[in-house]
Parts: sequence; structure tokens; C-alpha cells
Amino acid sequence: MNRVVITGLGAITPVGIGKNVFWQSLLAGKNGIERITRFDPTDFQSQIAGEVTDFEPTDYIDKKEVKRMDRYTQFAMAAAKLAFEDAKVDFEKEDRNRIGVFIGSGIGGIETMHAQYEKLFDKGPSRISPFFIPMMIANMGAGHVAIEYKLNGPSSCIVTACASGTNSIGDAFRVIQLGKADMMIAGGAEASVSPAAVAGFCAMKALCTNHNDDPAHASRPFDKNRSGFVMGEGAGLVVLEALEHAKARGAHIYAEVAGYGSNCDAYHITSPAPHGEFQAKCMQLALDDAGMKAADVDYVNAHGTSTHMNDEGESEAIKTVWGAAAKDVAVSSVKSMTGHLLGAAGGVECIATALAVENDMLPPTINYETPDDGLDLDYVPNKSRAKTVRAAISNSFGFGGHNACLLLKKFAE
Repeated sequence: MNRVVITGLGAITPVGIGKNVFWQSLLAGKNGIERITRFDPTDFQSQIAGEVTDFEPTDYIDKKEVKRMDRYTQFAMAAAKLAFEDAKVDFEKEDRNRIGVFIGSGIGGIETMHAQYEKLFDKGPSRISPFFIPMMIANMGAGHVAIEYKLNGPSSCIVTACASGTNSIGDAFRVIQLGKADMMIAGGAEASVSPAAVAGFCAMKALCTNHNDDPAHASRPFDKNRSGFVMGEGAGLVVLEALEHAKARGAHIYAEVAGYGSNCDAYHITSPAPHGEFQAKCMQLALDDAGMKAADVDYVNAHGTSTHMNDEGESEAIKTVWGAAAKDVAVSSVKSMTGHLLGAAGGVECIATALAVENDMLPPTINYETPDDGLDLDYVPNKSRAKTVRAAISNSFGFGGHNACLLLKKFAE
């Protein structure tokens, strides 16, 4: 089977656009969470989010096309442009039948849905836009990217809630590994800072509601005083290539994708199975796929949502996999800075993991102040850290019990 490497990174995030700004923001422990500006949140229980405030879609997309895309698709298009540019892909020299697109989204065009429903109720069915459906459906991030670059290889949209981005990258990894494509662009995009999404997650008691006046300290994974996740938005896409293809064109290699695990708790629509049982099994699947042991992995980029059940279960899962050595592996959650980007989280966090592997630097878990009972791992509190990272696991766990884990390692011939 083909070895698969990461050669391009495209990040649209609440702490910066582009891999360099994103990475430096993470290392600096920059907070990207503020009061919501995309709508008036006054009447909402949660009034904060990780918004991409410096995004101008016409920097990446033709002005006419912008109007025909939901914000999540705009994010996907921008991240794809950045990733392909970073990978220095010359499409005139490539077989476009051998390049594919896997871009997931947990929700899709919810802003478009909200706006069009308002028109339907206020002005009647004749005022609905003919672009309503193509703007709303979750596969259009992948569709628009494929159309823009005329990519005729495998194309799909994986929707596994908050595991969507990681499943997309893992499934793209498999496609290249099996020789069905030379190159794939994969990850996730999400733009769900909308009234319906915020209200819906509030109704579930999932969002942080007690830091509206102090958004900088709202997302606090693994901390005893965590009280729910903070909504985020953005996109994270990576260019994956067969190693021989990447070497032939002289591409820069950030990391090698060594293993991928995917399974399901099959337990509850929103709650993870007790004790992180299947999260542990998912990490072990990635290790087994790579032919590696837990002792070979120096860093876990955690799902780390800042909810009680996730952080407890994920910590237990890490203890299950690493056993007595669990306290020796570094664990951090960039959601402490970006908030939770839902279907885009796995893509953005894969980028962070690849850069950690390449640069031997660990992004911190900010806002970690008070240890919680039983949560006694090394969460890289508050400050980034230099550490040799031979290999790292990136975790994503979604509603419905969907679990996905990627194992990245340093590239070596």
C-alpha cells in the first residue's frame, strides 16, 4: 500500500487565517473567543463564540460566486486555496482524475437555511432563492472546491458531527493508500454561529453560559470549572499525497499519516459511552493500523471540548491506552483557544497536530487553573512547550457516538 504524507495546510480559524498565523497564535495561547457579532445574542443563554472576524471572502472567491455560497462553503473554498498554494500544486502538470476532495461538515448551510426560512414566513414561498438548496446542503463545500479546480477524482462529504473533519482526512488517507488517487484535499468546514444553532445547543445544555461577560476564560478543557463548550467556526483542510507522488514533484512534507481509527460507541445520541471505552478502542485502532505502540506516541491533540463528560471520558480513554505511562504523554486541546468548530474541528486540529510533529512544539491548553478529580494527565497547561514529537494522535468524537483518530508521525525515508 502507498505511504501517505501531508504536503499542504489551509486554516481559517478564530485565532487566525493561514497556517503561520494560526500556529503562532496557538503557541502564544491566543484567545479567539469574543461576544457574538453575527447576530444580536442578547436574548440567548450563550452569547459568545469563536468567530472568524477577519475573513473577507472576495480575497479567495469571485464576488459573483460569493453570493451563491453559504459561509461554510466560503470557508472551505478559502482553506482549499490556501492549502493548494501551500502545497505548491501545479494543476497543469497533474492528472485531475487522480485528485479528489473529501470535505465534511457537521451542519452545512445553517445560516442560509435560517435566512430563507425567514423569507418564507415573512414574504411567502415565491421569495425563496433558487440558490437556497445548493447553498444549504452539506456537500457543497466539497462540490465547489472540485468544480473550482476541476478535480474529477473521488469526491464526498462525510457528516459524522464533530468527527466529520477527521473522518474526511482518514477516509482520504485510505483512498490514497489503496492507490485510488495520487492526491486528496480533505478536512472540514463549518459556519454555525447562527441563532438556530446557538439556541439548539443551549437547549441541550451543551454550551458554556456562565462566561458571557468573560469570554476569554469560557473554554477551559480539563479544568474543574469547565461548564460547556463554546461554539466556533472556520475550516481546516490538508493536502494528502502518495509519498512517491510528493517526492516526484519535490513537495515539502509536514508529516506522514501513519494510522487511522474509526468506530462507534453505539450508546447514545449525544452522550459518550462510560469511561471512554470506545474512544480508547479507536485510538488503539489507529495505533494498530500504523503498526505502532502507545509508547511511540509523544502527544495527543485531544478532542477536549470543555464539557464534563467528554473531558472525563477522553482522559480515561488515554489512561486505558497508555496504562501506567499515561502521565508521560502530553495532552492538549486547542479548543481552549478556538472554541469548538464542530465538523471543522478535526481538520483544524489535524493541522495543529502536523505542525506539532514537524516543529517539536506543543500548543497549550489555556485557562487550565484548577485540577479536577481523576483528570490528572499532562494537559500542557497555559504555555506552549518544546518537546520532541516522534508521533501524535489527533482525536475527534461526535454526537451519535462517532469516533475518529488520526496518527501522524515524523516523516523519514
